[in-house]
Amino acid sequence: MATETTRRPAASHEGKIIAFPSASGIANVERCARELGRRHGADAIEFWKAECRRLADQLLAAGMPESDVGQRVMEFQQDVQIELVLSHQNQAIARSQKR
Repeated sequence: MATETTRRPAASHEGKIIAFPSASGIANVERCARELGRRHGADAIEFWKAECRRLADQLLAAGMPESDVGQRVMEFQQDVQIELVLSHQNQAIARSQKR
């Protein structure tokens, strides 16, 4: 049963369902970080551009307003960067523990 704190306000697009692609989910973030970790130079740049474009295209196709797509792609880029940093840190820790 909805209460005042859980009831959503009526919106002008009420009843319209917009599928949200899970492309920016954790599995995709981890996959992209792994790929970027093993690629270098032009190969890494091309891969990264293609992944960001693919996400933007999916979001637009799902009905997300173009004004919000850029922000979502930037958030995805930040998530992948964080994952890359954490991955490198974990690898460094694992190497130092083997000594």
